[in-house]
Amino acid sequence: MGMFDDVEGIVKRQMVLFFVVDTSGSMQGTKIGAVNTAIREVLPELKDAGGSDIDLKVACLTFSSGCKWMYPTPISSESFQWSNVEAEGVTDLGQACRELSDKLSKNGFLKAPSGSVAPAIFLMSDGEPTDDFESGLSLLKQNNWFKYAIKVAVAIGDDANKEALAKFTGNTEAVITVHTPEALKKWIRKVSITSSQIGSKSQPATDGQIPSKQDAMIDEIKDIQQEEADMDSISTSGDDW
Repeated sequence: MGMFDDVEGIVKRQMVLFFVVDTSGSMQGTKIGAVNTAIREVLPELKDAGGSDIDLKVACLTFSSGCKWMYPTPISSESFQWSNVEAEGVTDLGQACRELSDKLSKNGFLKAPSGSVAPAIFLMSDGEPTDDFESGLSLLKQNNWFKYAIKVAVAIGDDANKEALAKFTGNTEAVITVHTPEALKKWIRKVSITSSQIGSKSQPATDGQIPSKQDAMIDEIKDIQQEEADMDSISTSGDDW
């Protein structure tokens, strides 16, 4: 083997796409079914989303009565095998925030030898946090990886606490409300692919300013909503679960 034969594998930096999924009892039925189907189907499409110089990996944290990782370490998108999650228990989003903060570190999930770029974090929930969410989020917000991460949340139905989700993402524009299983599946696909693409690339300067990747993601969300106004029946339809 020549000295440059494996250079691509050496120089690739890691990016992790985090799925943070509410698996509380209120997610039973079509909601959790749509999540399982959508994430399983989008994983093969993520293979090239990070570009040639990024090693895109996936991690999934589920939360209900407590929280747990689907796998103990992030796994490459092409090798990640989605295991269907089931819905039961309460909504310990605060504990999920604390666990996420622990793993957003070079001692946790971001310890690639070649370095990591800021991750993308995709939160999905349909209800109200049942534990001390505020203290968990306060800890998470002190984490620099979280500060620079792309953060998007999907509010599944009208019972979701959109205020809590907006606190997680940093603004209301990064919170998407869906009312149907089809809309949920479409947004999971769109957000997963788009956040991976944006997160893996450097942002071009505009008027001398370099926009944050979070701002770029919000712009993409607005464009998607404009182009596909029927995607989520966002503001006019009642829930169809």
